[in-house]
Amino acid sequence: MTESDITRDYLIYSIEALDRYFQAAANVYVSGNLFIYYEQGNPRAVVSPDVFVIFGVEKKKRSSYKTWEEGGKVPDFILEITSRTTASEDRGLKKGLYAYLGVREYFQYDPTADYLRPSLQGFRLMGENYAPIAAAPHDHRIIIPAETLGLDLCLEADGAMTFHDPQTGAKLLSPRELDEARRQAEQRAERLAAKLKALGLDTDLI
Repeated sequence: MTESDITRDYLIYSIEALDRYFQAAANVYVSGNLFIYYEQGNPRAVVSPDVFVIFGVEKKKRSSYKTWEEGGKVPDFILEITSRTTASEDRGLKKGLYAYLGVREYFQYDPTADYLRPSLQGFRLMGENYAPIAAAPHDHRIIIPAETLGLDLCLEADGAMTFHDPQTGAKLLSPRELDEARRQAEQRAERLAAKLKALGLDTDLI
């Protein structure tokens, strides 16, 4: 369970934005807050990442994820939204476990900037251990590339975390943000149509 509204909001944004980005890929599974069991016959060998992406498995709804039923596939990318109660575990126990399991990239984000400095950090598996991914400042934001996803995780000037497509520079939007963008576009089109009509021009030009 999430600890606060802001933690929940970033968890939902990340899952929804990534799920939409990979919606056309039949073998990419995006989920979060789901139990991942990694040792058959050992129900205590379980972890529940906030957000994760697995390549090479079927895109379908699951009640839990059992690695031995999925060809041994583990997450390729994991993001933990750090909070007061999870900060030490995210930086210690989980980080070690994810390296042991072979999770290729591990990111941590602290929405309140109280527990991580800097508040967005990325790590890439090098051999058996994680090495920090270099962050680059660009246009008032800090960018950390996630090679597994082909995306950038960005720390905005106001401390917000966003996903961006490095090919287009566009932010990955949540369904709510997409709906709002469509609504604003429709309103602009309606205002333009009204102006054209008032001028006696053809509104089919829109």
